Amino acid sequence: MVQAYNYGREKHEGQYRKSGEPYFTHPIAVAQILAEQRLDDATIITALLHDTIEDTESSKQEIAKLFSFEIAELVDGVTKLTKMQLSSIETKEAENLRKLFLAIAQDIRVILVKLADRLHNMRTIRAMKPEKQVQKARETMEIFAPLAGRMGMQSMREDLEDLSFRVLNPEGRQSIIRRFVSLQKETGDVIERIKSDMLLELEKADVHAEITGRAKKPYSIWRKMEEKNIPFSRLSD
Repeated sequence: MVQAYNYGREKHEGQYRKSGEPYFTHPIAVAQILAEQRLDDATIITALLHDTIEDTESSKQEIAKLFSFEIAELVDGVTKLTKMQLSSIETKEAENLRKLFLAIAQDIRVILVKLADRLHNMRTIRAMKPEKQVQKARETMEIFAPLAGRMGMQSMREDLEDLSFRVLNPEGRQSIIRRFVSLQKETGDVIERIKSDMLLELEKADVHAEITGRAKKPYSIWRKMEEKNIPFSRLSD
C-alpha cells in the first residue's frame, strides 16, 4: 500500500487537476472512498494507481513487475473503461453501454474503482466548464448511477444521482431542499418524541435497541414526486 502511494505520487508529480490541486489528490480520494467500503488491498492499491497507465509514462508491464500481475490487470481494466466514448450517449443506448462495461471489466473490482473515480469527479465537478459539467452529469445519471445500484452500492448510487441532479436541475434541487428544511423544522420535535417513546417502551420490555433513520436525497424525493405525479406535501416517507 505504501509502495503504491509513493509510486503514484511520483508518477503524477507536476500534474494538476482543473481545480488547481495536485493531481494525486484524486487517486487518494478514490482510494479513500473504496477503503470506507472495506474493500480489499488490491482494489485500494488499484485506486491509487488507476490513472498511471493513461496519464503517465507508466506501463502495465512495469506495474506487474513492481506490484503484481493482478494489480496490473486491474489498472489496465480501469484504463480501458476510461477510454470508452460516452459523450454522445442517448438514454436508449444506456443499458447496452452498462452491459458493455460489465463485459469489458472481467473483474468486478474494476467497476468499483471506476464508480469511485466517477463519484469523486462528480464531487469536484464545479472546476469544469458548464457544458462539460452537463455532459458528465448525464453520463453519470444514465450509466454510473444504475451500475452502482446493480453492484449493490445503493448509497453510492444515491450520491451519484443527487450530484448529477445538482448540475442538471439546480433550481429543482434547491426547491426540494427548501421544502425539506421547512418540514424538518415543523416535525423535528415530533419525531424525537416518538423516538423517545419507542425507546422507553423497548427498555420496559428489556429490549436493547437503537433507532436510526436517514434523510432522502433531494433527487430521490424529486423522482418519487415525478413518478407518482404528487406534490411534496403528499409524500409519506
